[in-house]
Amino acid sequence: MIRRAENKDMDRINDLLYQVELVHYNGRPDLFKCGAKKYTDEELMGLIADDKTPIFVYEDEDGIVQGYAFCVYQQYVGSNLMTDIKTLYIDDLCVDENCRGKHIGTKLYKYVLEYAKENGFYNVTLNVWELNPAAKKFYEAMGLSVQKTGMEQIL
Repeated sequence: MIRRAENKDMDRINDLLYQVELVHYNGRPDLFKCGAKKYTDEELMGLIADDKTPIFVYEDEDGIVQGYAFCVYQQYVGSNLMTDIKTLYIDDLCVDENCRGKHIGTKLYKYVLEYAKENGFYNVTLNVWELNPAAKKFYEAMGLSVQKTGMEQIL
């Protein structure tokens, strides 16, 4: 079952946030802190409560959250350069490392797509780190294509 996250899901969401952080830390320890998570509990509660930052969770038959998709409404109203299309940005998508291969990520992504269509969004976007080729391959299989490329030069 996929549904909006609730405060009761925070412990399990935090477990998954640590899993994501570890992937990033292992790939780029120069950028990511070991043992950290992206949001404080207070920030996470705020995101859960805000309709402009919906978090969707996949709950298994035992009621355990096994994945999530953090989303953010984006729109450039009044921009001199950008049109004012509504974009649903996927800030983070994670499936528990012990449940991968069960198509939970696919179900979450398709749920987000359907949510975006039903709510009048023009597109769905996300960023994927080069350090995570499995995620990149997954998103390409879901039909995403490159919109822009971030580059760096380490000094």
